[in-house]
Amino acid sequence: MTSQRTRERLIQRLLDQGISNGAVLDVLRMTPRHLFLDEAMAHRAYEDVALPIGYQQTLSQPYVVARMTELLLAAGPLGKVLEIGTGSGYQTAVLAQLVEQVYSVERIKPLLQKARQRLRQLKLRNVQLDHADGGMGWPACGPYDAIVVTAAPERIPDELLAQLALNGRMVVPVGGATQHLQIVTRTASGYDTEIVEAVYFVPLRPGKEK
Repeated sequence: MTSQRTRERLIQRLLDQGISNGAVLDVLRMTPRHLFLDEAMAHRAYEDVALPIGYQQTLSQPYVVARMTELLLAAGPLGKVLEIGTGSGYQTAVLAQLVEQVYSVERIKPLLQKARQRLRQLKLRNVQLDHADGGMGWPACGPYDAIVVTAAPERIPDELLAQLALNGRMVVPVGGATQHLQIVTRTASGYDTEIVEAVYFVPLRPGKEK
């Protein structure tokens, strides 16, 4: 189930759904998604579905990872990127192969520890991880050229908006029972928002867990 043929089927499905960024598709083709799941779930790694990773969290659907990454990169190459919600580390690994530096925050410590091991295994050295409240971001390392949020706030925290560099963009799911993926771009006069499509993510929760 982790063969190259299985991976190619997934890539074709992403193409069929409108993902067009060749660099993003190449990274998804080469990144071993099965490493980011417990052994019992690994046989489903290359299905285009979200999968459980424990602690009431999920490994995002490949389409969603591809779409959010494509949207982040649409304005050109990126230097510093902040990720809110490391989770399994899969989105982190994808980003690390496409941007200069990734700063990723996770509130659930055991998930962060597993993600750190996986990223080391893949020799991805341009990632820094922090155990912290995602809604607060990582202000000490900002501002960021882009921010990707992998859990849904009901409204975007002001703390995250403040950490966007001028002309930086944030890709974030927003809402409660109904959620929409949004692109927020920081301009000289404020923030421009574009609604992309309906999505469903776990909620962005405050605080941090050991």
